[in-house]
Amino acid sequence: MTLRPFHLAFPVHDLGAARQFYGEFLGCNEGRSADQWIDFDFYGHQIVTHLVPGMARSDTGSNPVDGHGVPVPHFGVVLEMDDWQALADRLQAAGVTFEIEPTIRFKGKPGEQATMFFRDPSGNAIEMKAFASLESLFAR
Repeated sequence: MTLRPFHLAFPVHDLGAARQFYGEFLGCNEGRSADQWIDFDFYGHQIVTHLVPGMARSDTGSNPVDGHGVPVPHFGVVLEMDDWQALADRLQAAGVTFEIEPTIRFKGKPGEQATMFFRDPSGNAIEMKAFASLESLFAR
């Protein structure tokens, strides 16, 4: 199977805050944009932030996973372990509030992974994860 970039579009309440968070803070290059939306290169994938004025963050819930309440819905990417650690260090140094602090989940089990959850300025939950070996991505 050939891996291809995914496309994800989601609402934000402020395009300026989205531009600062995804572009400046996370370092995602900006692609096309208009008055109501901005494309970003999210680690090789296309995300599109669409302006929804008056949007309010809505916590839709969480599911228990390995002792943590994982926010639902959420999105993110799988990074190389060194890139994940560098991002975790940068976010911690910047004082980011984590939904789930950077941690290793499923220690010693199939699918062991580094993971962290945080939210963008509009409340969208983001998970960044990494595996010691990418072959473990779908391990059972």
